[in-house]
Amino acid sequence: MTTDVLFYHLERQPLETVLPMLIERVIERGWRAVIEVGDHGRMLALNALLWTYKPESFLPHGTAADGPPAEQPVFLTTGPDNPNNATVRFLVEGATPAGFFGYDRIVLLFDGRNPDAMAAARMHWKAAKGTDCKLTYWQQNQDGRWEQKR
Repeated sequence: MTTDVLFYHLERQPLETVLPMLIERVIERGWRAVIEVGDHGRMLALNALLWTYKPESFLPHGTAADGPPAEQPVFLTTGPDNPNNATVRFLVEGATPAGFFGYDRIVLLFDGRNPDAMAAARMHWKAAKGTDCKLTYWQQNQDGRWEQKR
């Protein structure tokens, strides 16, 4: 099985806008996801965001503090674990891939206005390019729609 590795270059919208939309798609498709965040404090902030980002709904998710991880369709962590048997892994805000295998999809979201995040994304791209993974690079156009770049 080939892993799809998707790079999302965030310029027009922040992570707090893009991540919930991508998580909605994962849940709609019946997939399970793990979100790895580079910092515990930011993980807690994203956890709160996913409960409240839309007044009329929420995204079912949890952290290690919320009970059995296997029961969470979306699990937030700061480590390389996959306690909910996810097929999609999101890497955000400084999270570094432990590898590019073991998932159907790995999604790296990085802030295009942050030079350190850009440099890390380039490094991860080069590392993934040396594998059998299928890489795609996504960037928002002027209308805010995501386009695959070549």
